Amino acid sequence: MAELLLYTSLFLIWFMLFYHMFLMQGGYLHFLKHPETKRKWDLEPGELPTFSILIPAHNEEVVIEKTLQAMTELDYPKEKLEVILINDNSSDATGKIGEEFAREFPFIKVLHTKPPHAGKGKSGALNQGFKVSSGEIIAVYDADNLPEPEAAYNLALGLNKDEKAGAVVGKFRVLNARKNILTRMINVETLTFQWLAQAGRWFWFKMCTIPGTNFAIRRSILEELGGWDEKALSEDTELSFRVYNLGYYIRFFPEAVTWEQEPENLKVWWKQRTRWARGNEYVIAKYLIGFFKLKNKKIGLDLAYFLFTYLLFFGGILISHAIFVTNIFVDLNLTIGTVSYVLLITGFLLFVTEVLLALSMEKGQLTMKNAAVVVLMYFTYSQLWVILVMYATFLEAKRMIFRQEVKWYKTQRFQQNKPEENITGPVLVPDPPSSEPDTKPRPVLVTRKKKMKERKIK
Repeated sequence: MAELLLYTSLFLIWFMLFYHMFLMQGGYLHFLKHPETKRKWDLEPGELPTFSILIPAHNEEVVIEKTLQAMTELDYPKEKLEVILINDNSSDATGKIGEEFAREFPFIKVLHTKPPHAGKGKSGALNQGFKVSSGEIIAVYDADNLPEPEAAYNLALGLNKDEKAGAVVGKFRVLNARKNILTRMINVETLTFQWLAQAGRWFWFKMCTIPGTNFAIRRSILEELGGWDEKALSEDTELSFRVYNLGYYIRFFPEAVTWEQEPENLKVWWKQRTRWARGNEYVIAKYLIGFFKLKNKKIGLDLAYFLFTYLLFFGGILISHAIFVTNIFVDLNLTIGTVSYVLLITGFLLFVTEVLLALSMEKGQLTMKNAAVVVLMYFTYSQLWVILVMYATFLEAKRMIFRQEVKWYKTQRFQQNKPEENITGPVLVPDPPSSEPDTKPRPVLVTRKKKMKERKIK
């Protein structure tokens, strides 16, 4: 029995390893080919559509000022731009800060939500904001995001030049990557996810998961879908599947870049990632149950990917670990012997190779320090994910069995006290001291090593 379980777990693990190798090839090909597509589109961007940005915010006074300042720096025609800060029943100064910006910048608006329509999580806040928006394109940014000046233009360009794309997904980078070893690991994780899972799936299957931030979707599609699912903890993944079902695909557009803050301690990371895992498992269950009612059966490709990733792959790792540990104390008479160690070592080398290849696609990320982080991740961060997914599976199963209400966890934010060192991207610097004592200095977004290309915008 133990032998059968071990062989089964190894099959599940290696199936995903080979699939990831396949995706990484696609990601690398997209990395090589996409810049040429971008250059051609820039020559004739076409008439840019009206563009509404929704920023859901609940008690975000620590970060919202810098985010709104970044919105004022966007290189997009201001007469076509609308930024809606959704102050979702905040008890801090989030709304006040938003109103200050709204008075200074006419394209910024503040929507104050109150019970019973408030405090229901991100999906509920987005639905409220969508109702009062007017743009042909709807984009979403989290309250801690600092999009680069061309981000909105690039998202709009992706939809403008590709009628089959229902949504366009940009790339997010870690603003506090050098804060500690955890944020360094998260930085490596996010880059690998985007260049492997996102770019690879887009290149091979024209599929790409909408993230929680830095994406744009056509208003007509969002209206047809009825907005966001307020029962979903991972509203982004759930929305992706419904966009697929309408026959559209989701394009990965890495030139649309935003910088975001990531958890700086394990407690915050655990809560956030548990919510993500539970949310994705909700999506798996929802679309497995209703699979035969779906119009677009191609969804099965992505459904299988999520099913293998969150249940079978992690389950296989857990089983193999359990058998390995048990065999140390009790002789299970396994015949696989040396082969199992060869497979383990080869799996480790594949993991390192794939991650380093992903890092090579980002300027300045393929370093000896990051290589050491990758090795450490395999034995720590990646193994912690196994435990987390099993825990999330237990919580989600309990919620479904006992029909418990979905509870939203808001990620804790951290103050960015100083600029990151040696990082290509946005850097926060303070304004010079004001001569008027009642005027509060406001951070200014500066982009390092970046020159905006001149172009004609109709």
